[in-house]
Order: sequence, then C-alpha cells, then structure tokens
Amino acid sequence: MMRIESGSPFPIGATANEFGVNFSVFSKYSAGMEILLFDTATDTRPVFAIALSPDTNRTHYYWHAFIPGLQPGQIYAFRALGDDRPQAGLRFDAEKVLLDPYGRCVVVPESYSRRDATLPGDNCATSMKSVVTGMRHYDWEGDKTLGTPFESTVIYEMHVAGFTRHASSGVSREKRGTYAGVIEKIPYLVDLGVTAVELLPVFHFDEQDCPPGKINYWGYAPISFFAPHPGYSSCKEPLGVLNEFRDMVKALHKAGIEVILDVVYNHTAEGPASGPTLSFRGLSNDSYYLLEKDNPARYADFAGTGNTLNSNGPIVRRMIVQSLRYWVQEMHIDGFRFDLASILSRDENGHPQASPPILWDIETDPSLANTKIIAEAWDAAGLYQVGSFIGDRWKEWNGRFRDDVRAFFRGDPGTVEKMPHRLTASHDIYGHREREPEQSVNFITCHDGFTLNDLVSYNRKHNTANDEDNRDGENHNLSWNCGVEGETDSPAIESLRKRQIKNMLATTLLSLGTPMVLMGDEMRRTQHGNNNGYCQNNELSWLDWSLLEKNAEIHRFMRTLIRHRAARRRKDAQSRLSLGQLLHHAKVQMHGVKLYEPDWSEHSHTLAMTIWHLVGGIWAVHVIMNAFNEPLEFELPPLPKPRHWRRWIDTALPSPNDIAEDLMAPVVEGSTYRADAHSVVVLVSAVELAIDQ
Repeated sequence: MMRIESGSPFPIGATANEFGVNFSVFSKYSAGMEILLFDTATDTRPVFAIALSPDTNRTHYYWHAFIPGLQPGQIYAFRALGDDRPQAGLRFDAEKVLLDPYGRCVVVPESYSRRDATLPGDNCATSMKSVVTGMRHYDWEGDKTLGTPFESTVIYEMHVAGFTRHASSGVSREKRGTYAGVIEKIPYLVDLGVTAVELLPVFHFDEQDCPPGKINYWGYAPISFFAPHPGYSSCKEPLGVLNEFRDMVKALHKAGIEVILDVVYNHTAEGPASGPTLSFRGLSNDSYYLLEKDNPARYADFAGTGNTLNSNGPIVRRMIVQSLRYWVQEMHIDGFRFDLASILSRDENGHPQASPPILWDIETDPSLANTKIIAEAWDAAGLYQVGSFIGDRWKEWNGRFRDDVRAFFRGDPGTVEKMPHRLTASHDIYGHREREPEQSVNFITCHDGFTLNDLVSYNRKHNTANDEDNRDGENHNLSWNCGVEGETDSPAIESLRKRQIKNMLATTLLSLGTPMVLMGDEMRRTQHGNNNGYCQNNELSWLDWSLLEKNAEIHRFMRTLIRHRAARRRKDAQSRLSLGQLLHHAKVQMHGVKLYEPDWSEHSHTLAMTIWHLVGGIWAVHVIMNAFNEPLEFELPPLPKPRHWRRWIDTALPSPNDIAEDLMAPVVEGSTYRADAHSVVVLVSAVELAIDQ
C-alpha cells in the first residue's frame, strides 16, 4: 500500500521536490480520480492505482495528492470516473488512461494504439503516459533568449525531423531526424544567413492522427502542450528528450539563431465525437472544448480537425498562458507562431470577439514581453483577420503577400497595382494602424502547400499518395508549371523555372517586412506536386541534401540576398531610424517602361520603382519587374554625374551574373535597360548628393 498525503491544488501538474511529487489535475464534474504509477512505458498494468478521496484529495474542481518518495522519471497517468452523457457535454470513461494536461514529458510505447483509445475497453497496455520531470538541474551556461529585432530577422521555416532525416544530410545515423541532428547542421544555417528557425510543431502530438497506414508528419495534432515530442529525440531514456531539446536551443543561440515554435492552441488530437479519449475529453470535456450550443454531443469545429479548444474559457486560457511561460522560462524559446490564430478570438459560443481575453493575455504577459508573437490570422471556418488582428505586438503571416506575388509572376491580369504595396510592407493593409513594416511577415511558400520548386513546376496538386483520392490540399495554388507538368529535361523550361524561383526569392527578401523562407527552397526541394504532405513521413517530405550541389546557383542567390539584407539593416541601424522612418524619409517614384508612367491597366504585367534613400548614407535603388512573356526596354531615371547605375540583380542572366556578391556590380551604360521576359532587375547606385524632395 503506497502512502499518500493530501497534497495541494497548486501548482497544477506533477511537481517534484526533494521529498516526493505533488499531483494536481482539473476535472470539473468527475466523481472520482485515480493516479496510475508505472515502472516502464510498456507496462500493461499500473504498479499502483491510487484512488483519491473526494474528502481529502479534492479542492473545488481540482484533484490532488502528494506522494512521498517519488522522483523525476516516474511514469504516471490518470483515470477519471464520472458520467458518460454526451448530450450533457460529459464524456468520462473510467477504462481510459489519460495524459496529464500539464505533463512536461510523455512516453509512447511501441504498442500505442489510437484505436484502443477510441473503442470501449481498457487501453492501459497501449496508452501514452506522462513522466514526472525536474527542470532545475540543466546547465544553460548563461544562455538567454536573443531578442533579435524584427527588422533584422530572416525566418527559416523547417521541420525538425525532415531537416536531417534523409541519408544525404551527413548527420550521424543515430541523430538523423532529431533535435541533436539539427545541432549538427547549425553551420549550414549560419552560412545561409538566417536569424531564426521556425519549427513546425514540437509539442507532443499523436502520430496516428491521420489516415490508416499513414503517419502524422507535420505535427498539427497536439495532445500535450508542455512536452516536447519524444519522437524527435535520439535519446531513449524518457527524460532525455528534455536535455536534447534544450541542447538544441542553446546551440542555436550560441550561433545567433533564434528558435520560434509553431504552436497549435486551437484543437487537439482527440478529434471529433468519434475520436479517441486521450486526456482532455476524459477529464473535463465541456471545459476544454467548444461544444455545439444546440447539441453538446457534437464539437464545434473551426480548425477543420474535428474539435476546437475553448481558448477564451478560463481553464484553457490559463493553460495556454502557462504553457507559453514554460517554453520561454524553462526552454528559452524566442517566439511563437500561432496556428489558425483567429480561432483564439472566438468566444465560448464560437463568435469572434472584438477584444479576445486570451490574445490580450499573451500580448501583455510580462514573462512573454521579449518574445516574438506571430499570428496566422485566419481559421478554417472563413474568419480572415490579416490586417485587423488584435493588439500592438502581434505580427502576421501576410497571406495577401503570398497570393499577390504568386499571381503577378504567373502573369495574372489586374495584379500590377497590388505589387507596390507588397514591396513596401503592405501599407494598404497595415497603414491604417501606423504599424512598423515588420508587422507583415512576407512569404511565398510554407509547409502548407507547394514548395517553391513545385510552385513553378505544377499547375495542379498531385496528392494521391495521401490516399484521399486527391481531395485534400488546397486547389487555389496560383502556380504555373512553365509549360510542362512536373519534371522535364527541357533546358528552356528549366531556365524559366529557375528565373521564376529567383524572382520570388528576390521579392520576398528585398521587400519591406519580415521575410520567411521555407526549408529547402534554397536548393529546390520538391514534393513532386504534393501540396499537403502532412502524412508523408518519408523521402517525399524530407530534405534531400544532394540537391544543394545540383542547385547551387539557387542556394548562392538566396544566400547573397540574405547577406545583403543583413548588411543593409546594419547600415539602417547606424542611422538610428526604424524602417518605417527610413521609408518615410525616402522618395519613391513609380514607372512603367517609360519613366513616371506606371501602367496600372488590367492587362499590364510590368512595374518599375525607384527608391531614393535620403538618410543613412544617401543611395538609390531601381527595381524592374517584367512578368510579361517578352523582353521589354525600360527607361532609367538619370543620376547625378559622375554616378552610374550598377546591375546588382538580373534573374534572367546565368549564374554568377544573376546577382553580384557586392554592390560593385557592372555599370549599366545608356539610359535604358532591357529586361528579359519573366525577370526581376535591381540596379543600385551610391549617391552623395541630396535629392530634391
């Protein structure tokens, strides 16, 4: 018989000290609670099943107990007793083993079965379980979050496992696809010049939350908001994942690279009413989830996954904030990108709120004050808040940048007039709030959709490998295959594809705002037309590092762009003016093929723009964008003698002439420049004389 004491409802979760472990779990309407203790993850039965007394181990809605002698590493779980009345919002099941919602570590036996958690009966032998942790003994060696200003940030969105899982990665076999594997590739990231990695979900997720026979690869199926996913650890000891994750963060920080987590606080892996009971559903279903008002047996679904967390309810709201604090304070995370963040604006009836409590909690929490917070400002139910997301600190994934730039370079009609806005931080979207240019996180591609290579290689999605009859994934891709669907041996088409890739990279990295690039786009990673690789944990999704040599010119082009952007930001910083102030003090002139005569017509495909920088070392940039299918001659603005325009970028030229390593580029003779079809040209000139306003 194991001795237990009353314990305390605070802190929630499993908290170890030198004398034992305090357990506390919220469960509003449960009639009873058991703490299950296991020796190993593979135990088919608990070593101890400790029934808590409602008289001594319950305070209000919290069940709690202190168990002397337990230490970090102890494997545990809960069972909650109560009514199974879905029409009343209750889904208790005394036979199901439940993860601790505040558990800092999770173990998953090889026998884990999502199906067993769905069907009636005891699932102890095949369940995930939590692990008691002790967080205070790790040596951070003075590490702190970096606090890199947004104006100096270049984000690289990557998948922890996919980054090094491929055999070509050069990472030692036992570390491929792991946090430790990322450490081995840090020199590559430093050389590329990115300042932050944005990691696809690393909260522990259910890999079986996907079609039968597939593996959930992306990780947008969370079931523990405090525990790093153990599947990305090279260490088999349960607590080893914590040190390995922190080792990765510390190593990235030493290299000057921030760590941003893609976080999913809008739904869980428990899915719809027919889904499994893994944790929240079995503890307090109506507290954790939004239920349909007229039929509480059904879940409201604004995420397109079967359920929606009640993020503005007090229980989930507190859990989200405490989760964020944990990742910042204990794991030294630099920022967060919030998946389908518009869901977090919905109230307990699912209606959007003008001033959502959880979003203001995140914005104003002092422990998060130095972190980056980025919203994916839409949800799966049609709520679109790009340009209107709440708060003063929130930055936004700019989906309009993605769509308008894709459409322009595809040659769609009516797109030219949008491009000046996208190049200058989407002032038409954000200008009404006088936000800094970095409010706009500019991207062309991300994990969800085509890679950049596939964007210029496929007109339609090819998702049959997902076993959903090609119904899944986005249909509105704004892609263009340049003449042939998929891979080709045609030199002409390959040349055009490279040009289009460079066009979009240049636009992303030269536009005002915060640029984000997708893992592998710098070496033309392909998913062979699959634009929804969420269940493809295989070479279709992994980064094939042999492409780096094959597509060295694309890598060089992006690397040079990033390094120039960093150098320009350093000069801007010396002027002690923000980007917004620099733009305010600049003179911008719009042109077409003729100077000062921009063509905004429906069928125009050309744009030229001159930016005269009047502070910070006066200089000028002239950008030409020709999305037309023929070369065109563009007039150039005159410069004060003896200055000349120099050709820094021309995406139509073969490497290495496509981009100069520095601004001592070839001088452009004459008063015009011939821009080839489907090309971007950037001319620069240092100007020592003041330009008339």
